[in-house]
Amino acid sequence: MLTTTASLPVRALPAISRDLYLSLLGSLFGVFNTARVLAYLPTIWAVAASGDSSQHSLWTWLTFLGGNATMAAWLWEQNGRRGNRAIAVSACNAAMCLGIVSVIAWTRL
Repeated sequence: MLTTTASLPVRALPAISRDLYLSLLGSLFGVFNTARVLAYLPTIWAVAASGDSSQHSLWTWLTFLGGNATMAAWLWEQNGRRGNRAIAVSACNAAMCLGIVSVIAWTRL
């Protein structure tokens, strides 16, 4: 089927099934959030190795920790107190933020 927009022919893209879309979306969610959890490690290592946390805001990381932890709790409640991948990801992000908060606080003692 051809349609025109501003005199240019445009081919309609074939529709993909909702199941395929949800499967792809779930896979991308898993890939990017696994990468995000791993992306916290260089910050933890750098601050721990140097002992210098002056470039890192404790308040910012506490905010990230609170946001991720409350998101996990909210998802838990919204999902009938049953776990799922989104809850696990939010909890892992909260744990990594707690790691960064801990190493920042440790260097400032």
